[in-house]
Amino acid sequence: MRKIVVSEFISLDGVVEAPETWHFPYIDDEAQGYTNANIAANTSLLLGRVTYDIFSSYWPNAPETDADDDIAKNLNNTPKFVVSNTLKKVDWKNTTIISGDVAAGVAKAKQEGDGIMGVTGSVTLVQTLLGAGLVDELQLMIHPIVVGRGKRLFQDGLDRIPLQLVDSRTFKLGVVALTFQPAKKG
Repeated sequence: MRKIVVSEFISLDGVVEAPETWHFPYIDDEAQGYTNANIAANTSLLLGRVTYDIFSSYWPNAPETDADDDIAKNLNNTPKFVVSNTLKKVDWKNTTIISGDVAAGVAKAKQEGDGIMGVTGSVTLVQTLLGAGLVDELQLMIHPIVVGRGKRLFQDGLDRIPLQLVDSRTFKLGVVALTFQPAKKG
């Protein structure tokens, strides 16, 4: 069975939207290495429609001389699942559309493979996965910035989700990487 691992860049005030506008000043080589290792560990990807559109507009055409070439190879060759009720056709190779009941479709994809099914961005999808109890691990790279506005990972109305901290790292520029798994019952 696949393990669903959510990786997000997040501000101190919980914003995950548009990290490209605030994330990069806080990333040094060590933090980038951590991010690259997490991407490389994925054996499949699960993306919401907006994140899929962003990724599929860049990565399939990333230049071979790009410094992110290993990331491009990983993202382009890894099986991808995009959750959408409006997308009818995909052009990015190795992509399957999940439509209809999101929780049931993702649970089925989770059962049909092994390794790590990585999720990044895709905030609405992540909120659905958290609510359905489908997230096996939550990796948050918390940045030392208050963004002030934007979509937050944990919206009002999300039921309580007990978690346990399984790893933490602090990087030179103040980013703290926290890894959580669902708390064991009992």
